[in-house]
Amino acid sequence: MILTDFAKFLQKYNDELMTHKTTPLELLHKWLFQVINKNPKNNVEKIVHREILYCQNENGDYLIVGKSDSGRKLVTSLINFADSYKNYNHAKWLEMVEQKYHK
Repeated sequence: MILTDFAKFLQKYNDELMTHKTTPLELLHKWLFQVINKNPKNNVEKIVHREILYCQNENGDYLIVGKSDSGRKLVTSLINFADSYKNYNHAKWLEMVEQKYHK
């Protein structure tokens, strides 16, 4: 449920991801920032609020920490998903480059 919402968020930035203008980990930060800084309206937002601590200083540095064991597992899962999405997009990019040069 949470990974699905994050995946939908990533898909909105697919062009930027494919052109390496951003990374899935940067988008994870952006997505969490948006979710944490508004009143939770659905179950995903409520769980993120309850399970994840998000802190950012005036320099733009940020820290994402699980508040409990389940929160730590959620953070780990989100990071792993972002990494796998990055690998998937890189494979697609390589495929496009190979097709371009093998024509």
